[in-house]
Amino acid sequence: MAEATKKKKKRGMPNSFTILFICLIAVAAVTWIVSMFSPDVTPATLADITTAPFLGFSSALQVCVFVMVLGGFLAIVNKTGALDAGIAVLVRKLGDRDTLLIPVMMILFGICGSTYGMMEETVPFYILLASVTFAMGFDTMVGSLIVLLGAGLGCLGSTVNPFSVGVATAALTDMGIAVNQGLVIALGFVLFIVGELMGIIFVMRYAKKVKADRSNSIMPPEQLAAAEAEYGEKDGAMSEGEPKVTGTQKAVLALFALSFVVMIVSFVPWESFGVNIFALGGTADDPSTAWSAILTGLPLGQWYFTEVGVWFFLMAIVIGIIAKMDDNELVGTFIGGAADMVSTALVIAVARGISVLMAATGLDLWVLNTAAAALEGVSAAIFAPASYALYYVLSFLIPSSSGMATMSMPIMGPLADSLGFSVEAMIMIYVAAHGVVVLFAPTNGVIIAGLELAKTSYATFMKLCAKFFVVLTIVIGVVLTAMMLLL
Repeated sequence: MAEATKKKKKRGMPNSFTILFICLIAVAAVTWIVSMFSPDVTPATLADITTAPFLGFSSALQVCVFVMVLGGFLAIVNKTGALDAGIAVLVRKLGDRDTLLIPVMMILFGICGSTYGMMEETVPFYILLASVTFAMGFDTMVGSLIVLLGAGLGCLGSTVNPFSVGVATAALTDMGIAVNQGLVIALGFVLFIVGELMGIIFVMRYAKKVKADRSNSIMPPEQLAAAEAEYGEKDGAMSEGEPKVTGTQKAVLALFALSFVVMIVSFVPWESFGVNIFALGGTADDPSTAWSAILTGLPLGQWYFTEVGVWFFLMAIVIGIIAKMDDNELVGTFIGGAADMVSTALVIAVARGISVLMAATGLDLWVLNTAAAALEGVSAAIFAPASYALYYVLSFLIPSSSGMATMSMPIMGPLADSLGFSVEAMIMIYVAAHGVVVLFAPTNGVIIAGLELAKTSYATFMKLCAKFFVVLTIVIGVVLTAMMLLL
């Protein structure tokens, strides 16, 4: 009788791994259905499903190792107390103007997204912005939104992003189709303005509501408690009188800032913009002799996650020495921080495994070819939104912007050109549709990993942002259709 009177335990929101494995199994089921009427798709076997996450880890190995190295780096910085003190000083100086941080940071992230496709590189900023926004009286979701929507909406409005616009333009040029690069930049800039403006308004409205009363947060009590446990020390530092930063902490903060500046600079493909300063001393055949390649063997602008991982590892050691840590403390702190990031690395690996499964079964190419065949002979008013819808679906299957451009543009670009439509608008349809979807698709492991670091969840994020993404999808679709009709 006592058991019968017990209240039924409320089921919590699904965790990140549950969501990703559901997606993996759903994709496998789709391959079985499609394979019944198309020889181009191979039904996923049990072995395909079970090995996909492991192959995903192999595919995303550089990113996963970087995330763990980053964890060790941040643990050493946190051990010095410099970040806590620095955030307390920042919040105190901003005072009532703290909400201005939102548009400023989102625009900065947006510029990075528009110019070089900043997305996977945003992982460390989730921790930093979660700390800052929580200390300011918001919740960590605000920090996540600043990073994700700021950079993501910038990617949506890519102007000179070599990994999306650049790859797509090159694919068409190689096929003999002329592309007006100036027009592409102009169209991208329009999308950038529309997307970032919508995102800033959305985030600021939510942030002001949480600032008025943190109980208005979309985050459930258990997530707020986890955020308090992780980032509450920064919040508590606010009430302990005038915050002070010691000389050692100032040096640590300077090195901390330098670490991220170098990371950002290292990812920008400078040579594609005609800037060769970082490659001086090197050659195309042997870039290791360039002056900026001394640490990793590659000059700034050619780094990827292995090189950035090396950089953060070295900076962790330097900061530990500056903070006068002995070898046991330094190593122990670094390993502990890396261990805290293992779950985040595994999230990225499982998400990448979904893409591996789709490529292995041919599902991604089947969707593209089938839809492209259906679009032949339609008017611009139908072609633009239909192409947008096609790329919307494909972006769930292929979260890589460069991979999407390489696979799809040789098909969709010539199709648009043969129908007399603007290939520049076609490029932006691909860029924008992909940009919208990667803002929320669970196959984009960076999103789920970043939310985990901010002590919130994908389910909570979607509960807050679902309506925004619906509106964003419609608005961007209308803008793209107008572009196709006018050009």
